[in-house]
Amino acid sequence: MNTARTTDDRVRDDVRVAAGWGLGLLLPVVVFCALVAFTSERAGRCLAYGQDCSPVPDQLLYGSFWTSLVAGAAVLAWPRTRWAGARVGAVLVQWGAQLLLAALILSYA
Repeated sequence: MNTARTTDDRVRDDVRVAAGWGLGLLLPVVVFCALVAFTSERAGRCLAYGQDCSPVPDQLLYGSFWTSLVAGAAVLAWPRTRWAGARVGAVLVQWGAQLLLAALILSYA
């Protein structure tokens, strides 16, 4: 007799875990990358004199941040049984946008 039953509520959802980790790490990644970027000599010249600033458009930074945030929140709110492939795709979009954001912030260094 098998007494070890699992319900759908207790089954671990790896996609949801990955989205949660992505959302939890979004602000720390932004803060850490900004601290690293602002401690460089190039960023100091850019802030003090307006010279040698990175040509990254602000819309790309904001767009990457909001894309990561919205995609992660969508995965957490999405029902587990519907469109499982789209949930995986949304997590890939979330992590891709987050990595792009980190790279863009570090490009200021």
